[in-house]
Amino acid sequence: MKHLSPKDIIALGFMTFALFVGAGNIIFPPMVGLQSGEHVWVASLGFLITAVGLPVITVIALARVGGGVEALSSPIGQRAGLILATLCYLSVGPLFATPRTTTVSFELGIAPLVGNSALSLFIYSLVYFSLVILVSLYPGKLLDSVGRFLAPIKIISLAILGLAALVWPAGHHMPALEVYQNIPFSKGFVEGYLTMDTLGALVFGIVIVNAARSRGITSTRLLTRYTIIAGLIAGVGLTLVYLSLFNLGSTSGSLVPDAANGAEILHAYIQQTFGNYGSLFLAILIFVACMVTAIGLTCACAEFFSKLVPLSYRQLVFILAIFSMVVSNLGLSHLIKFSIPVLTAIYPPCIALVVLSFTSRMWRSERRIMMPVMLVTSLVGILDGVKASALADFLPVWDSAIPAQQQKFAWVLHQFEQVPGAEQGLTWLPFALAALVIAAIVDRVLPEFAEATGTESR
Repeated sequence: MKHLSPKDIIALGFMTFALFVGAGNIIFPPMVGLQSGEHVWVASLGFLITAVGLPVITVIALARVGGGVEALSSPIGQRAGLILATLCYLSVGPLFATPRTTTVSFELGIAPLVGNSALSLFIYSLVYFSLVILVSLYPGKLLDSVGRFLAPIKIISLAILGLAALVWPAGHHMPALEVYQNIPFSKGFVEGYLTMDTLGALVFGIVIVNAARSRGITSTRLLTRYTIIAGLIAGVGLTLVYLSLFNLGSTSGSLVPDAANGAEILHAYIQQTFGNYGSLFLAILIFVACMVTAIGLTCACAEFFSKLVPLSYRQLVFILAIFSMVVSNLGLSHLIKFSIPVLTAIYPPCIALVVLSFTSRMWRSERRIMMPVMLVTSLVGILDGVKASALADFLPVWDSAIPAQQQKFAWVLHQFEQVPGAEQGLTWLPFALAALVIAAIVDRVLPEFAEATGTESR
């Protein structure tokens, strides 16, 4: 039986880490550090749960079932699982995450050198996605091209940036925003959504497995073990990166107190600390970081959709990359604005899916547990997503002076806002727990249902 060498295992772990560390992982932690002020480490703990803990758990969950998100979601039915998987792949692929890697790398690394114009962004995105296509066409070589070459460059660059922020702080804390003063942990928890790491883990799981298979590993047990090790290595790396970027943002507040996003904070710090050479360093760091993530996402999406549509993997690489290039030219601010409602809606059912996958042996019928919890979290997530979008302006507003029977829908929305955790963006959590308790009771008192319908736990 063939095994991976220690060098290959480390390369697989580095590749997994490099796939995760993209645009969102670099621009959101400094913003949390800046806005949370004296509460930075409480906020960072919440952030690390959704941006590190959940992704690592997701990789382990995928390794246990030996497949992608469609295998993980099999208890909720083939059609529902396919819909969820498609939404995940589209969100972290051509709609948001892949285009965002382009806009972040442009605005941080290239725009300060050549100017932030629409033409410059278009030319850059054209070159950028040409390289993405070139590497993505050969997924079997990812362990060499990413794990042994691009990933070490990214790790060394991030280490230099993190150490610089620790040794040469460029400013001081700013007063925390009101929301961070009141609920720093919960706010950090929700901000971790924006990295898309949990969704990315659902997508990258199959990329990691295929990279191990490219070295001749065929044993399911070994593939599971190597995937888990790679996920743990990536988790440690992500934690160190985030802690250094929280510190950078927290101690750079006086440089850019009114920064609109983390990209502005990073650029200001690099310029202050390294001068003009810093802009070149930042351009290389961001380019490599974002490029690796874009390659991984393109490979994963092409692999997934090649099973659903009558197009080959290579044709889909071209289609997905070109579509992502077009979307990327909308600009970073627009992409973030559009992505927040979608992520708010899709994250709750994905979190529920991953967590419940570890409890499958506890139930007589896994499907009977999964279905109601996933349905409830999906509905509440969609409602929160609508409230976080431009459509919120069309929702009725509760007026206590008007009788409840005359504004029934507004009354329902008002009751949702009173649920524990609603102010923290966690409306779905109490509903998910309630659905789980009810489903668990039903599962225990009606064991004959599972036997009669053939829905026993897999």
